[in-house]
Amino acid sequence: MGLLSEEETVGSVSLFGFNGTCLGKITGPVCGAVPVDVMCSPGSGGTGEDASVEYVYCRGAITELLKYGPTDLHAASKGPKPPKMLILVIPGNPGVVGFYRTYMWTLYQTFIRKYPVWAVSHAGHCMPPETYDMIEDASVTEKEDVFGLDGQIEHKLAFLRKHVPRDTNLLLIGHSIGCYIILEMMKRDPELKVVKAVMLFPTIERMACSPQGKVMTPVLCRLRYAFYLPIFLLSLLPERMKVGIVHLALRNLYAVDTSIIQAAVSLINVDCAANGMYMGGQEMRLVVERDNATIRQHLSKLIFYYGATDHWCPVQYYHDIRKDFPEGDIRLCERGIRHAFVLDAGEEMANMTSEWIFDDLRTL
Repeated sequence: MGLLSEEETVGSVSLFGFNGTCLGKITGPVCGAVPVDVMCSPGSGGTGEDASVEYVYCRGAITELLKYGPTDLHAASKGPKPPKMLILVIPGNPGVVGFYRTYMWTLYQTFIRKYPVWAVSHAGHCMPPETYDMIEDASVTEKEDVFGLDGQIEHKLAFLRKHVPRDTNLLLIGHSIGCYIILEMMKRDPELKVVKAVMLFPTIERMACSPQGKVMTPVLCRLRYAFYLPIFLLSLLPERMKVGIVHLALRNLYAVDTSIIQAAVSLINVDCAANGMYMGGQEMRLVVERDNATIRQHLSKLIFYYGATDHWCPVQYYHDIRKDFPEGDIRLCERGIRHAFVLDAGEEMANMTSEWIFDDLRTL
């Protein structure tokens, strides 16, 4: 999971658990994607500048891409100054790239726009543009279980194969379940040129046993259908009322990042909610044992960052992994940042990430 933080109640699942959005103004299809003019929301600090939002089909499911920097790496790799690195963000659940705008923009600016920073949504976690369907071929998505956890892992590998040149250096950043996905990607495709992988608030083990997991497991595995009707009814409300609901839900945050408001509004969509909750139910059942073999194999490339008050991956999990891998770069938050850091600490988290990866980028 990613944006359902420990402070939020089960009653708020319908609003903040899962997603879908169409940001900006669609200007027309190019090369199978739908480019979008991204408008900078008030108070977003310029996070829309130089950003590109595209919609593509990947493994038959609609996928949203948020990009800072070059938007076509195949073309850029043939240019006079090809990018030496792609920084790729793998989101939590909901896999809505719009939540990561401030985080990505800060990374992009910190490194003087030298490296492209992209994020890829989870399959079916974004509401498609009017001219697109959620799925391109229902038989394919059902057969390959694209919306399930394993399907989402294969979805990310398929995205890389199609959109990123094979010899591109990768700096992967995972959030929550995105960390589990990254470990699986590195395991399934050992030829990926991963220079570093940053694991933020990693849900990579015993999810159902965590404090939040104990609450959410019955909801996601047995009761999720009960939420579909309320979400559908909320989706019928005018946009202004949805925005008001989001502001009301976030009223207790001291300094909410206003660039995430539209992403939060987009969660009020029954198709995206169903896909997100289905994936979440599989997370509770499948994310059990930590993959120590893969961690040990790639330990020098991994940075783990655990929250001190994270009810999805409690502090005990931090102590356990530190005990098993005392030589690893495994950190515990000392700043009180929440699991869903994108809500109010995207810039702070990006500044910290930049410090951790600076030496790796400098040596390229």
